[in-house]
Amino acid sequence: MLQTPADYRTALRRLDALAAAGVEGNTALETEFRELITALDIYEGKLGLLPIPNLPTSLAEMIELKRQQMRLKQKELAELLEVPASRLSQILSGKRRVTLDLAKRLYERLGIPSDFILKNA
Repeated sequence: MLQTPADYRTALRRLDALAAAGVEGNTALETEFRELITALDIYEGKLGLLPIPNLPTSLAEMIELKRQQMRLKQKELAELLEVPASRLSQILSGKRRVTLDLAKRLYERLGIPSDFILKNA
């Protein structure tokens, strides 16, 4: 149970670490991940904070999240990734798959974890 702002910050850091490391397939980590989310939701509910958004489950969702975090328009993101805007649009809509070169740029320029790219490409 989270009681203080320091507990809350610690829980958020741990949640981020688990998300970055990947918890799939590790029952203990998956359980800890779910428990942290529940504890954070309860604490935020008491404070009247907005809930934690769902983590992206597809590469397109992760790219879109990174685009929003960087406050880029889709065209600007395409330029950053050195792909035509139409190709990026097709990738985001699921009509086109990511190439190895683009996967490297997603890792290097957007900071998307390589294991997430491999699992979801």
